[in-house]
Amino acid sequence: MNAFTDLTTYRLPPAGIVSILHRVSGVLMFLLMPFIIWMFDTSLSSDYSFAKFKAAFNTGIGFAPGWFFKLVALALIWAYLHHFIAGLRHLWMDVSHSAVTKEFGHSSAIFTLAASIILTLVLGAKLFGLY
Repeated sequence: MNAFTDLTTYRLPPAGIVSILHRVSGVLMFLLMPFIIWMFDTSLSSDYSFAKFKAAFNTGIGFAPGWFFKLVALALIWAYLHHFIAGLRHLWMDVSHSAVTKEFGHSSAIFTLAASIILTLVLGAKLFGLY
């Protein structure tokens, strides 16, 4: 049987999913770097530019509604949190040889996924004004 014709039955382990998402989050942060720099520059330039920045998140700019900017910011929040937590996981596995086991890889991958999702939900709730 050809391995490429039977890809739907292959289950990627949590460590593989975290590894792929670690790369995706890094690429996402790199590609959205101009947006990050614009947000930082706009928010710090003056009181007027901060008000304009705030209005972009509340009402939008041109054809892009405010919720779109919030979703992009939420994607950046997730990318940063996931990349940071997965990076700490990789550093721990580099430092500690006892951490390089199948069981630790599985449990730390699940922790990484859960922590990044939970923290993103908490910060997303704040971003969308739920608390």
